[in-house]
Amino acid sequence: MMSLDSDGATAPSEESAMGQSQPEGSLRPGRPKRPSASFHVLRRLVRIGLGLILLWASAVFWLGLLYQAAPPVSTLMLGRWLSLQPVSREYVGLETISSNLPLAVLTAEDSRFCQHGGVDWDALREVMEAADEDGPSRGASTIPMQTAKNLFLWPGRSYIRKGLELPVALYLDLIWSKRRMMEVYLNVAEWGDGVFGAEAAAQKYFRKSASSLSRREAALLATALPNPLVRNPGRPTARHRALAERLMGRMEGAAPFSECLKK
Repeated sequence: MMSLDSDGATAPSEESAMGQSQPEGSLRPGRPKRPSASFHVLRRLVRIGLGLILLWASAVFWLGLLYQAAPPVSTLMLGRWLSLQPVSREYVGLETISSNLPLAVLTAEDSRFCQHGGVDWDALREVMEAADEDGPSRGASTIPMQTAKNLFLWPGRSYIRKGLELPVALYLDLIWSKRRMMEVYLNVAEWGDGVFGAEAAAQKYFRKSASSLSRREAALLATALPNPLVRNPGRPTARHRALAERLMGRMEGAAPFSECLKK
């Protein structure tokens, strides 16, 4: 509303004047802040990371099914091929590998192989409870966990890799038989620089087929697995020979626990 002053001029009403002015110190609504460039970069990186994880999980799922019958290859073998380095590997079935080798590997690497479902939770718990600030002093990898690492992950110790290893090992143990698991492991395990699998190792170190490996030769191969680039089964050191001798003694007691490897 408008009012007349004493000179007849019009003046804004009190209500209009109040509506046009703002109390001192009041805040005007502003435009919402736009996300910064760093936020957009971070969001894109998260999306890319999630996409890669989903792609890797899909590859594990489908390759796991494919490797139920097809001969698999390890990430180390792929890396050597991509870098144009030689790879020696001849895939052979478990029935054509001397029974001494799977028994030696089971005894040395995973004595409860036939009992657990891919992960030995009791052994893993013991290792984690004994770990200090520098991490576990020893591993608790089962044969399925090592197979998962060889086929789908990378070498080296880290909690990230170990965390990825567990679900893959459980998945492979679920869809593969124990015999298939042992067969795949013995065909992708590294036994020297560019030497993969039992057949290539038997030919290189003993000049014979994997089907003809003796108990001593199998023990030498099994005790080389923790450090295959240093321990040479064909020319074992005194320490290596001593480890193999002790393993041969343990193999006798482990034989009853290897029933899952029989047809």
